[in-house]
Amino acid sequence: MKETDLYLPVKAYLEKLNYTVKSEIKGCDIVAIPNDSDLDVLPLIVELKLSLSLELIHQGIHRQKLSDRVYIAVPEADTVIKKRNWRAKLKSNLKLCRMLGLGLITVNTKSSSYEGVKVLLDPAPYAPRKNAKRQNDLKSEFTQRVGDPNTGGINKQKIMTAYRQRALLCAHCLSIEYSMSLKFLRSTSDIKDCAQILQKNYYGWFERVARGEYRLTQVGLLALNEKKLLIAQIIKEKDFEGNNEVDSR
Repeated sequence: MKETDLYLPVKAYLEKLNYTVKSEIKGCDIVAIPNDSDLDVLPLIVELKLSLSLELIHQGIHRQKLSDRVYIAVPEADTVIKKRNWRAKLKSNLKLCRMLGLGLITVNTKSSSYEGVKVLLDPAPYAPRKNAKRQNDLKSEFTQRVGDPNTGGINKQKIMTAYRQRALLCAHCLSIEYSMSLKFLRSTSDIKDCAQILQKNYYGWFERVARGEYRLTQVGLLALNEKKLLIAQIIKEKDFEGNNEVDSR
């Protein structure tokens, strides 16, 4: 297959939409202008490639200097493996093209007619909708996390979240006694959600010994022993941040 195999189906499709189509105009694979408009209208540009590659994306972005109506066109997947890979990446590819303001076309090269062309996305200005809940979650995690315990860019490692930090502090407080009531734990610590942390027991560190009373499990004791230095650092950072809040008032 060659890139030129994509040309005739795309040309036929655009001509059906009442465009005059010409190829290889000033480096552009396809340039089309509506028949019922003057030359002042922005042309429609299509760049052809055999795969949706970074090179094609760059090419499409470069063509946006000439027009707001830029499409990139690739062959339609024609084998079981290619179809599976295409479907797996389609959502992300569409999102990327949408963010860049590029249109996306697939072409069935077995047909030289317009029927082999599918427009999956038209170019348009990107205006992402903000997700208020995720924005709040982001801000909440930032403000609640004590210090900066992680390293940016880590992969396949556990992230020290604010929730995990609070769970470690709960474990630290419980280690003082054989068991402790939620009421006492709540009154002696500033962990507002300590009840939920102990009741949900997400990490398996806690167990209930009586109504409203908890102690550490063996797993919790091991985690506490492994994270001694980290817990000390959390307490230190927490005290430091708390003092700064007092000073700033």
